[in-house]
Amino acid sequence: MARDYSASLCNRLAEQFAALGLHRPMRVGHYDGGTELEYEVRGLAEQSQSRVRLKVERFVGGGFAGQVYQVRLLNIESQTESVQGLHVGGLYAMKILIPPSAFSRLFRDALYAVGFQGPFQLQVNPAAARAGALWQRFIQRAAAIRFGDDKTVVAIHGTFIDRTLGSCGELSEWVDGR
Repeated sequence: MARDYSASLCNRLAEQFAALGLHRPMRVGHYDGGTELEYEVRGLAEQSQSRVRLKVERFVGGGFAGQVYQVRLLNIESQTESVQGLHVGGLYAMKILIPPSAFSRLFRDALYAVGFQGPFQLQVNPAAARAGALWQRFIQRAAAIRFGDDKTVVAIHGTFIDRTLGSCGELSEWVDGR
């Protein structure tokens, strides 16, 4: 973020926007530390689905593929069995598959429009986001065979849809230093 960026000012502006009672939702481009979010997370290893409440600890970074946050799991609710690997109080990496800057989004979407005659599928298609996460799980298993340790590849625990930013996302293990 820019040096003179103020999350508290953004929060005050959001409160003023909400007080107006407009029917149109406020446009959000990213989340600030302290923001609480709720998602329906679909697990990878099983057909489980859980409603999770997360607190954004900090914005880690972003690029053409998306934006990454360090989040803490505050609550998890599930009708049956909860998503494997998620525990209340744990730190996780949340990747939302939409770039944080308008230029990056425009550039990436233009490349995909020319190359594939369509939008960036991981952003707009939940099945594609899930397939990408399952592919990473496959690579993790192959790494366990090749290197003797599956920790050489980050474990993705589940996928979700962020309706505020308008994108799919992934919830994965947090690795310090990334």
